[in-house]
Amino acid sequence: MGALSEKLLGDTRAKVEADCARVIEDEVADKRGATGLAVKAAFKMIKAFKRDIVPDAVHHLLPDFVAQLEPIYAEFLSGGTGDIAGYTTRNGERIAEALLGITDQRAESSKHTTLVKAYKRLRPQGKKHVLAAMPRVGAMLAANGC
Repeated sequence: MGALSEKLLGDTRAKVEADCARVIEDEVADKRGATGLAVKAAFKMIKAFKRDIVPDAVHHLLPDFVAQLEPIYAEFLSGGTGDIAGYTTRNGERIAEALLGITDQRAESSKHTTLVKAYKRLRPQGKKHVLAAMPRVGAMLAANGC
């Protein structure tokens, strides 16, 4: 078990999951313009399909996300300077690729055709949205002792 998994998957996991779900909800709520409308519409449709989709997805994806972020977090710890929020933003490209790789794999193996269809419709803009979330992700990590 690595340093990040010890902090995020141990006794504080329920709080971390709630914080992650809040990051997602806040990011969607803050979307603006035509792209924002599309994201909000897809999100609304997905939540109509499965009301608790966000906390459920976070619960199932968190261990995989943490495993992908573990080496990046180890680099942060070995660097010795700055805070995790800033480091997360500066390394947003790598983090976004790691996280989206997991959701891409899940979408490929999912039997929920409605959810996969919505995911594939939003995926081309996915990296942009994940990058935009990096300040919130970094703040969430900092709030959870990282």
